Amino acid sequence: MPDIRSGMAIRYNGEIYLVVDFQHIHMGRGGATIRTKIKNVKTGQVKEVSFRSSDDIEEILLKRKSATLSYIAGDEYHFMDNETFEEVVFSRDQIEDRIGYLKEGMEVTILYADDEPISIEPPMFVELEVVETDPGLKGDTASGGSKPAKLETGKVIQVPLFVQVGDVIKIDTRSDKYIERVKK
Repeated sequence: MPDIRSGMAIRYNGEIYLVVDFQHIHMGRGGATIRTKIKNVKTGQVKEVSFRSSDDIEEILLKRKSATLSYIAGDEYHFMDNETFEEVVFSRDQIEDRIGYLKEGMEVTILYADDEPISIEPPMFVELEVVETDPGLKGDTASGGSKPAKLETGKVIQVPLFVQVGDVIKIDTRSDKYIERVKK
């Protein structure tokens, strides 16, 4: 069995899954098990599965290619491969956990398994405008508290109290965390 880690692709019951999360569990005398959360790349369904160290799991090698989000039409996200200029289309369900970071014209990485596009990775950091948040109170300039803020893509994250509507903020897409306010 290969070392299971977050972000890897595996074939399980004839379907391709991405490992979202994993945890090694060692029993006293018994063998080790690995509890995982895996996401079906076709349906977007996430389920929890436990594997024993004796289970045979096929790791699928992922290829990464640079692409640009051309446009969004309803529930379809159209990307253009930056090398071949081919169009790659994902449904909302396939990339649901990533769409809060996507803006038209943004460069992303498309993941391919068996020469089939399976998912996308947004940039590690994105800059998005705050479109809705509670007003900060006078004197709330130091870090200490946080409040929810809705971004231009519809995603809601926690931000410091001094962030206002219209501010552009930098976000870490791996952790959904506010990094800093960006100068306009």
